[in-house]
Amino acid sequence: MTYLLALDQGTSSSRSIVFDGLGNVVAMAQREFRQIFPQPGWVEHDPQDIWATQLATAREVLARAGLAAGDIHALGITNQRETTVLWHRTTGQPVHHAIVWQDRRTEPTCARLRADGLAPLVQAKTGLVIDPYFSGTKLKWLLDNVPGARAQARRGELAFGTVDTWLMWQLTGGRVHATDVTNASRTLLFNIHTHQWDAELLALLDIPTEVLPQVHASSHAYGQADAAHLGAAITIGGVAGDQQSALFGQACFDAGMAKNTYGTGCFMLMHTGGQCQTSGNGLIATRAAQVGTSAARVPDDGAHRHGGLGAAEGAQYALEGSVFIGGAVVQWLRDGLHAIQGSGEVQALAESVPDAGGVMFVPAFTGLGAPYWDADARGAIVGLTRGSTVAHIARAALESIAYQSAALLQAMSRDAVAAGGAAVSELRVDGGACVNDLLMQFQADLLGIPVVRPKVIETTALGAAYLAGLSTGVYASTAELHQHWQTDRVFHPTLSRELAQDLMARWDRAVRQTTAH
Repeated sequence: MTYLLALDQGTSSSRSIVFDGLGNVVAMAQREFRQIFPQPGWVEHDPQDIWATQLATAREVLARAGLAAGDIHALGITNQRETTVLWHRTTGQPVHHAIVWQDRRTEPTCARLRADGLAPLVQAKTGLVIDPYFSGTKLKWLLDNVPGARAQARRGELAFGTVDTWLMWQLTGGRVHATDVTNASRTLLFNIHTHQWDAELLALLDIPTEVLPQVHASSHAYGQADAAHLGAAITIGGVAGDQQSALFGQACFDAGMAKNTYGTGCFMLMHTGGQCQTSGNGLIATRAAQVGTSAARVPDDGAHRHGGLGAAEGAQYALEGSVFIGGAVVQWLRDGLHAIQGSGEVQALAESVPDAGGVMFVPAFTGLGAPYWDADARGAIVGLTRGSTVAHIARAALESIAYQSAALLQAMSRDAVAAGGAAVSELRVDGGACVNDLLMQFQADLLGIPVVRPKVIETTALGAAYLAGLSTGVYASTAELHQHWQTDRVFHPTLSRELAQDLMARWDRAVRQTTAH
């Protein structure tokens, strides 16, 4: 039997999963780590916490599976995207806490860039909007605010990376400073058409090229994890940001296929094949996981202007919409409102009432992502009456996840039709909250299309394992992976389209109330 190890480094926990060659979960280990909130709107992680918990779960999952490191054919890494780490090359010590994707401290920088009329340029090169969500302005903040950091960076003494890069650096003892196209495409610094770090964008944010990692395809032999960590050297064969990894794990390899991951946030991606499609509806274009070995390099001698240097063949793209607060709304019910003792109680509480009783909950705790992109929006509960109870609020909180996701899919379908394609015909789902049948049924009702839950819902980790298996010969092609994907349950819509449209109209009114500043 062939075994693959996936390191799944998330926003609130680090997990490791061993899969067999058929994509079945053999064993899993998970550890939460500290969330740091220095001031309102700021979110940080200690990179050493990330590394320590990830390594601990990797060791633990091997023990649970009854396997030695030598039994693992290859490992893949998938990670929380956009979270930004800067560290010393000689010591491997971070210069500051990691700035998490949820962090909003760089909104003033983003506002200045937008006011300078740079949004069209940035979107044309990166597919992204100018928003604190992405890594570039976070890296600029670190270079601006850590004493001496920019000078050290220019001397080549510091290394920047997203979490995948940080983990690879640690696993290889600093021999590998690299990332993949999916993570690079989330930085505001990478040209997704030329496959290069873009010198014009680097200049805008005053980012020295010396800090940047090499960029490779997602399925690529990156190097060997040191034997000291797990007991034997293991090839790192695949890397992808969590959402692109989930798209891959869901076997969404063809244009028009879409998935939604229900995690801390919600992330919907629609594959657009080899075409980079510009959204007219508030979505972003991004690189999808890529199979191959071509590398992109740091620009030099003007090579960033040409597709030739390290231009990756077989580039794949996706449209994406991001909901900043998805499952985190349930955590707020538990930790903020104290309405429930544990997250698992929310479905029973929500089902204790037949509907939300007219209550709408817009959880804009950190602003609103796609398709609204309003950094200043704040959460609101509207439609309250004397008859409203905590059960109605809990149901409205759960339904808010589906409403936000429905708004994304509607935008996505409009973009697909505008590009000459068809509207999305089914939505594949994964992530922790997809086990909530009430939520999945409501999602299908709002969308008016089938919502399909696979047998293996750990598709983020599975995608990383598949990418590692492809680069190391376990699988011959993505066609082989198609055969592994299996359905657990299909949720068919039961609401009339008129009622669903009325609910979405009420949601839109509630959203407008949070953005009226």
